[in-house]
Amino acid sequence: MNKSIVTLAIAAMVSGCSLAPVLPPTAPPVAREWPNDGADKTLRPSIEARAASDIAWREFIASEPLRQVVQLALDHNRDLRVSILNIEKARARYGVVDAGRLPHLDAGVGQIAQRVPARQSDTGAGHVARQYSGGVSIPAFELDVFGRVRNMSEAALQQYLGTEEARRAHQISLVAEVVDAWLTLAAERERLQLAMETLGNQQATFELARRRFEAGATSGLDMVEARTSVDAARHDAAACRTRVAAGENALTLLVGTPVPAGLLPHEPLQAVSRLADLPTGVPSDVLRRRPDVAAAERALRAANADIGVARAAFFPSMSLTAFAGGASPGLSGLFKAGSGAWTFAPQLNLPIFTGGANQANLDIAGANRDIALAQYDKALQSAFREVADALAERGTLDERLAAQASLVDAAEKSYRIHDARYRKGVESYLNTLVSQRELYNARQNLIGIRLASASNRIALYKVLGGGWQ
Repeated sequence: MNKSIVTLAIAAMVSGCSLAPVLPPTAPPVAREWPNDGADKTLRPSIEARAASDIAWREFIASEPLRQVVQLALDHNRDLRVSILNIEKARARYGVVDAGRLPHLDAGVGQIAQRVPARQSDTGAGHVARQYSGGVSIPAFELDVFGRVRNMSEAALQQYLGTEEARRAHQISLVAEVVDAWLTLAAERERLQLAMETLGNQQATFELARRRFEAGATSGLDMVEARTSVDAARHDAAACRTRVAAGENALTLLVGTPVPAGLLPHEPLQAVSRLADLPTGVPSDVLRRRPDVAAAERALRAANADIGVARAAFFPSMSLTAFAGGASPGLSGLFKAGSGAWTFAPQLNLPIFTGGANQANLDIAGANRDIALAQYDKALQSAFREVADALAERGTLDERLAAQASLVDAAEKSYRIHDARYRKGVESYLNTLVSQRELYNARQNLIGIRLASASNRIALYKVLGGGWQ
């Protein structure tokens, strides 16, 4: 038998400690600071700022209709409901395992009937002998000298707490997905409105070109070019209607119930996408507060407790069985004076030869602990990368927004100049058509960048561990 295990066993018998190894403190396998390249300086750590995980989602979201939609999702989303039920199951499983640390007390009445053959009977005739018993008993109760039951309970507790962390992580993802889907729908509705406005302008221009052609003021080329722009705008409007319908369906699926029309976005994206500012904090502190990282840590602790269970299998197990009550050959005399009876049956089991099964189970428990440790490190590294990616994108979005807004302003001025010159008959419709398409594309792209900015802030809130409160 391994000397280290014997030493642990002696220590356990003297102090009552378990045989599970102590998890040594390890440095997080991530950098001490977030990457600086492209990171938004407005999101630098602040001593006075709260962590994102402390900012409740109702504080993070400014739009009241969006808050109500998120609450609907938390109440009706089926996947989140499954996570909550998994918590109940894990809590019940922990209760079952932890109950083994206390002796169970049972009460019962029983009868033993036996036919005595004539040859063994004192009277020379066969008869049925009956023995009645009744009282309270303690079934085989294990004295947890080496911490086997204690470590089983610890493993079940960590699994239960890990399930709770998994539910929090699921809620964070759900909140982020609902907010992103709602804002995406707002962007698609704004794009549809822009397409419809463009279609109306193009139809008016087409009518002007048609009247000029009929009056003989222009050739048919302007009218044909105007007609192509009308058809293109009709196509874009139809495509936008499809995306709006798809966005509403996606939101309904996430929420788990139809969303009332009054809670759908009815304003431009810029008006409804206000979100709270977020501090980033120190990586090692922020990442460990993420529920998915905390769940990985719980899994590591559960695997470590399983090593204690496997180690305890090398040593004797002691159990006690006891009974106190009455015994009588007749049911009527079961609890009368003189019928008292008791039994006390301690039992010691010492494993001598198991064919290597105990060592194999210990090796499995050790491998599982090492796997859980690697998964915990991977969870930290993945979380660090997600935050770093979100910060890197955040650092360029303001510049992209400013550049695109300037482009829209320039394209709008160009379109108005060319449109005015066309209406005065100074130039053909071709220049107006080109500038109009450039303005339309620039405005569509501006909506897209605004959505990307809001989505990035949502993603940053999610990866920093916010949204479970």
